[in-house]
Amino acid sequence: MNCTSCNFGVLEPSFIDGLFRAHTCSKCGGDWILVEDFVAWKENNLEQQISGDAQWSEDLSQDSSKALMCPVTGAIMTKYKVTAQTKHRLDYSKAVGGIWLDKGEWELLKSEGVAGALNNIVTQQWQNRLLKQSVSDNLAAIYESKFGTESYEKVKAMRAWLNAQPNKADLRAYLLAEDPYSISK
Repeated sequence: MNCTSCNFGVLEPSFIDGLFRAHTCSKCGGDWILVEDFVAWKENNLEQQISGDAQWSEDLSQDSSKALMCPVTGAIMTKYKVTAQTKHRLDYSKAVGGIWLDKGEWELLKSEGVAGALNNIVTQQWQNRLLKQSVSDNLAAIYESKFGTESYEKVKAMRAWLNAQPNKADLRAYLLAEDPYSISK
């Protein structure tokens, strides 16, 4: 198979960290992984954890910004976000269940602590969770900017306390009333 990323190298049989089968490009160092190979390895090595202490360097990793073609089918692969914090995306071929890792992305996955969840990254549930987390992070940044850091921290603590109270509805009504000691509208 020819490399989907650099288009010059040949994908040669290899192993990722000596753990599971892959094909590595002879030129750019990218890796083609079949999800079934990763899952089979995981199922046979339940006690083995993938080390999350890898050192990842943005200088050493490359993230293909262009659309990549599946090296097996030639169809365009879909890009999947890895975490809410990183901009790197994995390329996935739904047709064959293959994931393309650009050079250095395996180290990124390990440093982010998600290498053991490689098969989950390309699921809708994972992507929905990342979207929800991203929206939450964006709203938190907006609130902090609007209220100021100190006030935002205080109101978050107050909100947590209020939500833990058994009579929180009454407490909210008291707080929101213009004059909680008046019976007039």
